[in-house]
Amino acid sequence: MTITTDRPVGALEVSVPVAPSMSMFDPIYLGIDEFGAPVYIEVIYRNLLVGGEPGGGKSGLLNGICAHAAYSADTRLVLFDAKRVELGLWRDCADEFVGPNIKHALSVLRRLAVVMDNRYAWLDAHQRRKIVPSDGLTVITSVFDEIAFYSATTGTKAEQEEFSSLLRDIVARGRACAMPVIAATQRPSFDIIPTSLRDLFGFRAAFRCTTPNTSNIVLGHGWAEQGYSANDIDPTNQGAAYLLAEDGTPRRIKVAYLDDAQIIDIANHAAWIRRPQSVTA
Repeated sequence: MTITTDRPVGALEVSVPVAPSMSMFDPIYLGIDEFGAPVYIEVIYRNLLVGGEPGGGKSGLLNGICAHAAYSADTRLVLFDAKRVELGLWRDCADEFVGPNIKHALSVLRRLAVVMDNRYAWLDAHQRRKIVPSDGLTVITSVFDEIAFYSATTGTKAEQEEFSSLLRDIVARGRACAMPVIAATQRPSFDIIPTSLRDLFGFRAAFRCTTPNTSNIVLGHGWAEQGYSANDIDPTNQGAAYLLAEDGTPRRIKVAYLDDAQIIDIANHAAWIRRPQSVTA
């Protein structure tokens, strides 16, 4: 759809894409809580770790965040998906899409580290501590589906360690320079995600886990003993999770679900919006 105005013959015609006005600086809608109230999360100065058994609903949460990011004009998406099909529908909206290739993953992470260093140099030169919307810099949102493939499955031991080290650096330093990370895995144990990396994620989402201990690994030590265990989630209740975010206490939520047809429609529209718009005589 385009908007045109009455114009004299021979004047320029400018096509203006019609789209929602979103920003990664805005709260992101995730779904509803157990009382039916809407649930939002602000990830711009945070990082989100998502864990749980296969089929629990992790991809639904990632797709919701990708949809928000794709419709945000101030955002550039960097996607890591070893299976290529979980986040693959957002490929045309992303500046970079990494599949099952650890060398490609390492190359992209190294480039992100350089961008991060440049942004901190800019902040330092302007005597600033973090990037804000009025700075006009884009948010670079990195989304990982199944970290384990890059950190523990493919490549050499040295490559896996470099991946974990580079990711740890971006998670640790990326928040203030508008480079948030959303990462998902089936089991964020120490052999998959080193504790030094896992503890840097301020926000957590635990979908159904096989044991209370696994739930604690996702949410943090001790929450299962206080009654917040993702092991209690019914296996048939896909999309249900415990979210540990701003209020500091896990809350039960139900993540909004987008089916493939809806994702394709949103992604196609978002990709069209992101294309450079030409001005024709």
